[in-house]
Amino acid sequence: MKHVFRSDANAALVQTRCGKIRGYVYDGLRVFKGIPYARAKRFHAPAPPEPWEGVFDAGNYGFVCPLLSTERPNGELHVPHRYWPMDENCQNLNVWTPGLDDARRPVLVWLHGGGYEAGSAIEQIAYDGANMSREGDVVVVSVNHRLNLLGYFDLSDYGPEYVNSGNAGGDDIIAALRWVRDNIAVFGGDPGNVTVFGQSGGGAKVTTLLQSPAADGLYAKGIVMSGVIGPLLADAVGSGRDLAEALMAELGLGCAAELETVDYHLLAKAYNRVKPALEQAGKYVGCRPHPNAFYLGEPTKNGFRPETAEVPLMVGSVYGEFNSFTASPYDRETMTAAEQEAELQSVLGEDAKTLLALFREAYPERQPIDLLRLDFIFRGPEIPYIARRSGCGGKLWSYIFNMDQPIDGGTMPWHCADIPYVFHNIDLVEYPHGPQEEGLSQRVEEQCFASVISFAKNGDPSNACIPAWPPCSAGEEHTLVIDGHSRVRTNFDHVLIEALSRTMGPRMEEMMRSLREDAQH
Repeated sequence: MKHVFRSDANAALVQTRCGKIRGYVYDGLRVFKGIPYARAKRFHAPAPPEPWEGVFDAGNYGFVCPLLSTERPNGELHVPHRYWPMDENCQNLNVWTPGLDDARRPVLVWLHGGGYEAGSAIEQIAYDGANMSREGDVVVVSVNHRLNLLGYFDLSDYGPEYVNSGNAGGDDIIAALRWVRDNIAVFGGDPGNVTVFGQSGGGAKVTTLLQSPAADGLYAKGIVMSGVIGPLLADAVGSGRDLAEALMAELGLGCAAELETVDYHLLAKAYNRVKPALEQAGKYVGCRPHPNAFYLGEPTKNGFRPETAEVPLMVGSVYGEFNSFTASPYDRETMTAAEQEAELQSVLGEDAKTLLALFREAYPERQPIDLLRLDFIFRGPEIPYIARRSGCGGKLWSYIFNMDQPIDGGTMPWHCADIPYVFHNIDLVEYPHGPQEEGLSQRVEEQCFASVISFAKNGDPSNACIPAWPPCSAGEEHTLVIDGHSRVRTNFDHVLIEALSRTMGPRMEEMMRSLREDAQH
C-alpha cells in the first residue's frame, strides 16, 4: 500500500469556536491531535478554553493526566501500550475524520480504560481511530481528562467552589462532549448522532454519564465494553473531609486551598501513604465518582434515571477478563477429558460436577478445564444491570467476546483483548496473527466492527456479518456470543455465573487485590 501524507497550510485547516486548528492528511483522513476542549484549576469545574490568535498546531498528541505512581511496562503482548508526557493541563482530545465537509457522519467518542485512576486517550496502540474512521466513514474522537485525585476528590465540605470536585473528571468528559456538540460539524460530523463508547473504566464512564444530568442531550447512544464492574469500581461515597485532613497533616498544610497548589508528585506520594489506613477504616479515599446532585450514583443501587432510559446501549464483556492475563498451568492439548475433570474436582471440590454440567450447557464448544478461566467478576454484575436497564423502556444489546487468542499456546480472551477488533486494528497488534484457523481473526474483526458501526449509524447493531440479534428484555437476555462462529443465546449462562460466583468468589478476593495494583488497562 502506498501511503499518502500531506501537511501544509491548507491541508487540514478548520475554524472552531476558539480559533483555527491545523492538522494533517494521511491516507485519506484528516487527523487532529491534542485539541484543547477545556481548562481548569485543580479541583475546580472546567471552563471553555481561551480563544487563540493564529493557528493551533494539532499535529501533536496533548499531555495525559499524571498518575499516582510510575507505571511499570508489563504484559505488552496482551495490551500493547504507549507512554506519554504527563501534566495536569490534560483536557485535550483527538479527531480522525474522512472529510472536512457537510456529510454529517456519525461520531464515536472513545473514553479510555484504567478505572478512574489511570490510562489515557492514546495509552493503548489499538486506541488509534484511523481505521475505524476510514473503514466506517465515521468521525472518531478520543478524550483525555482528569483522573485519580485530580478528577475525583470530594472537597465539597470546604466551600461551594468545590461543590462537584468529587466528579471533576466526569465534568471534563461532559465538557469534551459540549465541545463535540459545538464544533464537530466542521470536522464532517453530526452533533446529533454521537455514540460514547469505552472499555473497562471507559465503559464505566459511559454508565456514569447516563447518571449525570449535565450530560443529557450530548450523546445519542452508548457502548459499554467490560464496564459494568460492580464492587471493583464502586462509587466513592461519603465526605472527603477525612482524606483532606489526612493529606493536609501529611503535607504540613494549613488549609484545603493549599491542596490546589502543592506539587502534584508530593500530593500523590502523600495520598499513597495515607490511603491504606483510611481504606481499612472504611473511609472515603476518592479516585471514583462521588454520588451527589451532579452524579446520581450507580444505577442498580440508586435507580436508573428515566431521562436516559431510551438511550440505546450495547453492553458486554469478554470470556476470561482478569482470569486470562497469566498463562494457564494446564495444557489443553495433552490433557484428556478425564484428567481435566479430575483437576476441576481438585479445585472446585463438591461443586465441580454441578458447575461442569452448567458449563457444558452454556459453552458446549469448550473443554472442561476452560471453566477455571471463565470470568464472573465482570459478568456477574453485568447480568442484573442488563436485566434492570432493559426493563426501563430502551433497547439494549448484550454480547460476550469468546474468541481465544494465540498466546501461551492459546488462551481465553483477556481484559482488553477485544479492543483491536472493535477499532478494526488487529493489524496494529501482534496477538491476532498466530497459528489458528485461516481468516478467523479477520472474520471476528468484521463482526465486531460492523456491529459497532451499524449501531453508531442506526442505533441498532444488526448487520450482514452476524446472525439476527434482538435487543434484550427484562426477562430475556439475548447475548451474541462472538467467536467467528457467532450465535445468539438467551439467558445461556445466568445459572452458571451465579453458581460459579458462590464457589469461586471468596477465592478470587486475594487475586483481585493484587490485580488492582498491577492490572493492565
